[in-house]
Amino acid sequence: MKMSLKYVVLIIVLGVCGLLGKIGYTFFFDSTKPFIMIYGIENNKSYAGDIECKVSSDKSGNLAVWLDEKPLITSFKLAANVNAYPFTIPTKTLANGKHMLKATLTDKTFNKNVTAIERNFEVDNVPLQAAFIKQDMQHKVFQGRTLHVQFQVNKPIKKAEIQVLAHTYDCIPESKNSSVYECFIPIACEEMPNEYLLSAVITDRVGNVLNLDSKFHIMPFPFKTQHLHVDSKQVEKEKEVGLPNSQLEEQIAELTKKSPKEKLWRGAFCTPLEVKRVTCDFGTVRTTQEKGRYAHKALDVINLPKSVVWSTQNGIVVIKDRYAMTGNTVVVDHGMGILSMFCHLEDFADIEVGQKVAKGNPVGTMGKTGYAQGYHLHWEMRLNNIAIDPMQWTKANF
Repeated sequence: MKMSLKYVVLIIVLGVCGLLGKIGYTFFFDSTKPFIMIYGIENNKSYAGDIECKVSSDKSGNLAVWLDEKPLITSFKLAANVNAYPFTIPTKTLANGKHMLKATLTDKTFNKNVTAIERNFEVDNVPLQAAFIKQDMQHKVFQGRTLHVQFQVNKPIKKAEIQVLAHTYDCIPESKNSSVYECFIPIACEEMPNEYLLSAVITDRVGNVLNLDSKFHIMPFPFKTQHLHVDSKQVEKEKEVGLPNSQLEEQIAELTKKSPKEKLWRGAFCTPLEVKRVTCDFGTVRTTQEKGRYAHKALDVINLPKSVVWSTQNGIVVIKDRYAMTGNTVVVDHGMGILSMFCHLEDFADIEVGQKVAKGNPVGTMGKTGYAQGYHLHWEMRLNNIAIDPMQWTKANF
């Protein structure tokens, strides 16, 4: 019995010595920095009102917190792996704009290992305000054209979109850092003339939402009519050398989804060549034996055969190929779902898919490939895959 008691005492003594030894070793030789985390505030985010924050760490130590280099918490003994230390940042006492929160933890080892963590954030307590630049009665648009809506905000925002005609369209700054936002809304040729509602939904950086409602009128356009004969032998020949146009339509639908969410252009568009004559107006109701009755949703323009055709604005070449109906075809993406198509080209310029082109850069020469009855350029423009009159975009006041 006495021997057993001695063994128990010995084991306890050895255990205590081992524990003290481990604590001593950790105290003198631990060089790992503590891990700390700030909850309730994220880097480069905007906040309003009171921000409820917490700090926690995997080590015990002395916690200090600074706000804009001024002490918020001077020294607090934070225990390891326990409930985080809570504190509040009253943003209404701060100026609107950028601020910086910094927390440091010094552990209790001999080396006094220190870890610092920073959070850069913005304070935005300004009420969100916005107004349309044009009044209700000025929002008028013809069938087949583009409705251009603009509004001004009083501060930087997170996003804005316009809900109209059962669709939602993104709004973008008119130019970099501009307080004026704009949205381009395609009006299909088939859209019924009437008065419609539109709503701009604006969200600021702290999550406040403002709705602006307005009305606009779609006015009827007197589209022309045209009867056209297409040579059946030419149709069969072009089907042999060109891809089916259904493939082109599939590509355009996919490219529209992938279009950059930014303006790649600046200013007005230009015509793709020196236009001598328009042989078919946009929206002309055309009848052919190949396609029946349909709306020709492009402009057919001519100059001298094999005249140079250039890009109407800055953008990226996304298609360069031959199709049965449109022949040699180039498509340029201008961003925000706006695509320009140049069809029936005689040949291509020295360009490749993925290449950036500037306004005025050659894309090919005017030809008569595809279902073309003579030399001309089929100039088409689509916005969110809805064909709209390209000539409207060349106007300085658009």
